[in-house]
Amino acid sequence: MAKRITIDPITRIEGHLRIDCEIDGGKVTNAWSSGQMFRGIEIILQGRDPRDAPTFTQRFCGVCTTVHALAACRAVENALNLELPLNAQYIRNLILAAHAVHDHIVHFYILSALDWVDITSALKADPKKAAALAATLSPWPRNSYQELKAVQDKVKGIVASGQLGIFANGYWGHPAMKLPPEVNLLAVAHYLQALEYQRKANQIVTILGSKTPHVASLVVGGVANPINLDTTSALNMERLYFIKTLIDEVGSFVKNVYLPDVCAVGAMYADWTQYGAGVTNYLSVPDMPMDTKGTIFSLPGGYIKNGDLQSFKPITSYHDDYFKEGVKECIKHSWYEGDWAKHPWDEKTEPKYTGFSDKGKYSWVKAPSFYDQPAQVGPLANVLCMYAAGHEPTQKYVNQALATVSKIAGAKVGPEALHSTIGRHAARAVRCAVLYDELNKQWQALVDNIAKGDVKTFNKFTFKPGEIRGFGFHEAPRGTLSHWVVIDGDKIKNYQCVVPSTWNAGPRNQHDAPGPYEASLKGNPVAIPEKPLEVVRTIHSFDPCLACAIHLADAQGGPITQVKVR
Repeated sequence: MAKRITIDPITRIEGHLRIDCEIDGGKVTNAWSSGQMFRGIEIILQGRDPRDAPTFTQRFCGVCTTVHALAACRAVENALNLELPLNAQYIRNLILAAHAVHDHIVHFYILSALDWVDITSALKADPKKAAALAATLSPWPRNSYQELKAVQDKVKGIVASGQLGIFANGYWGHPAMKLPPEVNLLAVAHYLQALEYQRKANQIVTILGSKTPHVASLVVGGVANPINLDTTSALNMERLYFIKTLIDEVGSFVKNVYLPDVCAVGAMYADWTQYGAGVTNYLSVPDMPMDTKGTIFSLPGGYIKNGDLQSFKPITSYHDDYFKEGVKECIKHSWYEGDWAKHPWDEKTEPKYTGFSDKGKYSWVKAPSFYDQPAQVGPLANVLCMYAAGHEPTQKYVNQALATVSKIAGAKVGPEALHSTIGRHAARAVRCAVLYDELNKQWQALVDNIAKGDVKTFNKFTFKPGEIRGFGFHEAPRGTLSHWVVIDGDKIKNYQCVVPSTWNAGPRNQHDAPGPYEASLKGNPVAIPEKPLEVVRTIHSFDPCLACAIHLADAQGGPITQVKVR
């Protein structure tokens, strides 16, 4: 007999997400994804100066901040047909690449690794065997017996105290957990190390963004970073070389720890390449502009239909009609007034909550579509599109990762394995390595341009009477992000954001086709409905972010997560 489970909220994400599943015969047969909060930033922006958009839209989230600032800047600049100084492009690129590297490290180790790693199993590990195993994966110096033994002793102390602290509330001992104790010990050690290296990546964002979260240097027309090599109060070579030091330190962790760890976990959970594919229409956008107009990009983007890499169609500029005309959002199953599917410029944001109904409205998230089809966005979509486009760094790291997985698994693993829950983790690690290379490239481009005597970082502009429309996109850590603005004179008339988790977490669309979260869960195994670890694994692989400046806490220590089975 089929069971219905409700996980509300999904934890270790940003925001409030509810997932409902029907389970029959140990597998998910149907699913519903429901965003459980409403922010209304789009409404707040109406009537404001367009230059306010970067400041307000960053407040969607306490994690995905720089990405909204940039998309907002690009949307207004697109409406004005405004070019940017090269230095502004390079500084923006450095901020965004550093933010994404930070984000990807945090996602794997802090938000999702505990779906695969049994912390308590690490207590049974032999630190010498763990160190020997690690030596076969990479030359990382912090995989020594001494450091691994110290980590194991620390975990023993936590367990002996009767309080697991940051490792509380895991499904320890769950039958779906199957890593050997030594691999679990390595993962715990790297979890703790990741806290250090994500901070180094975030230091780059802080230096160039003036602060983080919610950077202050991304503005319409460029960046607010003055360049003056003769003063300590502006961006100078001392700061740039410190940034280069941070890039190198973070890059060593990405290549010697993050990428090998994901390969090892992927090989040992090879059966999870069979689950979680869901929607295989993949959408990504080009990024890291290398010219003033946004027509030359270091990272390509485009669209793949039905998982066929041969169908790849590129998106080529900030004015690309193919992207501009293809995006719609539907509210048939969302808590807004009406029942329509419209282009973002033509939308209205009119909230109307009516309760949760499986066949009616059940989410605050809208349902985006690309040419009337649901699309998956995120690192998997981005990596597949870059791979299909012939991007050499992406192809190098994908082939390297697949070779490592094949070696550990003892069987050939090809690119088709990426269409899965575990494949999304592999793609994110590959993208992180690509972005490390990109950090070096953008740093060198900035230094070389300054060496030519160019220190310009901002272009002036004016608003003129009449209505203009613009859109700005960015390939954010969680996928394709786009902002859409209608400006009348010098005021915002309409503003809409189509964010990565809208694409992936959206409910069924106007044709009742399930969104990517919903589709990816169908066929997922569930060993224990009361402990639906496998459902959480697939959802976490997308790295959900639903208006994530909100956090849950209970000072009395009461439960904040509930799984209902009926």
